[in-house]
This record gives sequence, C-alpha cells and structure tokens, in this order.
Amino acid sequence: MAPSVVVLDYGSGNLRSVHRALEQVGADVVVTSDYDAAMECDGLMVPGVGAFDACMAGIRKVRGDMIIDRRLTGGRPVMGICVGLQVMFDTGVEHGITTEGLGEWPGVVEQLQAPILPHMGWNTVEVPEGSTLFAGVEDERFYFVHSYGVRTWDFHQGQPKIAAPLVTWSEHGEPFIAAVENGPLVATQFHPEKSGDAGLHLLRTWVNSLK
Repeated sequence: MAPSVVVLDYGSGNLRSVHRALEQVGADVVVTSDYDAAMECDGLMVPGVGAFDACMAGIRKVRGDMIIDRRLTGGRPVMGICVGLQVMFDTGVEHGITTEGLGEWPGVVEQLQAPILPHMGWNTVEVPEGSTLFAGVEDERFYFVHSYGVRTWDFHQGQPKIAAPLVTWSEHGEPFIAAVENGPLVATQFHPEKSGDAGLHLLRTWVNSLK
C-alpha cells in the first residue's frame, strides 16, 4: 500500500508540481488544508513560495502551526520545501518586517549577501556524513529559487525540540542552509520537484521512509 502524503494547501507553493512529483515516486497524494487529513496521513509536505510573513499567515489560518507541532511531538513525519524550510526557524526578516516562525529550529531567515539575487538555478550542496535524505545523490546539483535563507546555525540561540540535526549547506555569495534532517522533520531550501532525477530520488527516499 502506497504511503499517504498530504500536501498542505495554505495558499502558497507549487502545489501541482509537488503533487505530481510525489505521485511519480509512489505516494498516494492529496492536496488539502483539512486538519484531520493532515494529522492522519503518513507524511505531511509543507511547500512554500513568496514572502515569509505571508506564508506564516497562511499556515496559521489553516491551523498548520498546530498540525506541524502536534505531528512532530508524536514523531510523525513532516517535510518542508523552500519557504516551507524557512518557516521552521525562529524568525524571518524581510523588507524590514520581522515575523515569528514555527520555532522548530534556532535561526533567522534573512536576505543573502550576494552580488546577484535571487539565487536562481542549479547549485551543489555540502552533505554531512550520515545523511539519509541525500543517500545516493550527495554529489548532485539541485534547483534553487530564493533571495533569503538561514546563514548561520547557532545552538546558543536555543535547543531544537528533537534530536541533534544534520545540516546540509550550499553557497551563493556566502554559505546558507540548503537542508536540515532532524528526526521526523526534514526540509530543503531547494525545490526537489524541479531538480530532475536527483530531486525525485530524494523525494523517493523520503516517501519510502514513511512505509
């Protein structure tokens, strides 16, 4: 039986392309904001495109903050993509607006210090030893579209709620967090659904972990 995945529909994200990619790698996918469906599925996917504050407002409107927190408290898998990674951190700062994130990880989302923004296109990643998510695609390139990111990882800001994470980095003008693996919570700054065979391989690894 195929693992069930809900793509959380809160008014942001490339829902159709994420849906299609997840189906391609063997998931039984529903795009919905329904609370019960999002709580009961094997895996919850949190996409995100656009401004941090708008995404957080959308997530709160559909009680996504509660869904994500309760799933993680119960050890139930959640994956974020792009701004879906960014909202897992403490704070987002965009255009002078500071917005509280979900606070699952310590860190601030802020504008990258780079000569050209947005960071758009293919880039390599530096995968930590022991990564499960990147197994088999450690040396591949992935597709990024963003101007903001998490530039430092500082545990002195506070401890995450779950076990010690594995952090994958990339670089555009300066290093930034490209992915985090933290028990039931994983997220990528890049778009696996737009990253060709390597992205599908990564999504398949996640979907297979839900069985």
